[in-house]
Amino acid sequence: MPSPQPELFPVDTAVPGRLKAWEPAHWPVAPDWQPLVSQFFGSETGRRLGRHIADRLAAGATIYPPQPLRALELTALADVRVLILGQDPYHGPGQAEGLAFSVASGVRLPPSLRNIHQELARDPALSHVGPPADGSLLRWARQGVLLLNTCLTVEDGQPASHAGLGWEVLTDEIIKAVVARPKPAVFMLWGAHAQRAALAAGLEDARGPHLVLRANHPSPLSARRGPQPFLGCGHFSQAQLFLKSRGLGDLVW
Repeated sequence: MPSPQPELFPVDTAVPGRLKAWEPAHWPVAPDWQPLVSQFFGSETGRRLGRHIADRLAAGATIYPPQPLRALELTALADVRVLILGQDPYHGPGQAEGLAFSVASGVRLPPSLRNIHQELARDPALSHVGPPADGSLLRWARQGVLLLNTCLTVEDGQPASHAGLGWEVLTDEIIKAVVARPKPAVFMLWGAHAQRAALAAGLEDARGPHLVLRANHPSPLSARRGPQPFLGCGHFSQAQLFLKSRGLGDLVW
């Protein structure tokens, strides 16, 4: 089905990295994601979501990120080696860049991302990996790490403001598409929200070719708590070993 016609609204250029208009036809995705994406935006759920966001833009709301589908542009379905599932984009100016947990170069690291960097540095099996230069995880996305939020837009200063509006219907189908492939992938599920979303999409530990890794969310509120602390989880080196054992190569974290 064709995507809705773009609706354009004025942009406050003083706010960096904001969504300019509801125009999914202008948001590039890898070709193997296109049928799934087009079907969603042509559905009543997709049209209803579009009307809501277009109305909020017309009312002057600041919405992030500028490219909601960027994860699907940078990581094709066929190339997914790891899926990291987040909740919704960062809600501060200039932070969200369309990839879960990632911020644009030059932006101060949010607390959860600082803990992700700390876990990378702590993992003894990754001692050869140097510290990340900044908070952008673009290099991961280009290596087959699908950095997917379950909700793909958010309003300035209002976390989870677009949750339940329909994005989850699309992202559930995205997760299902990765789960259904015969090609192995690693699912990193950090926190109850990610774990519930993956379960709802049909991911089960004992079925299929995939490796499922669970831990608490990397937020400072939960990163050190039991029963599955994020800090010390070893997910990055476990993913490395799994991918190597399946002939899928190394990731440069």
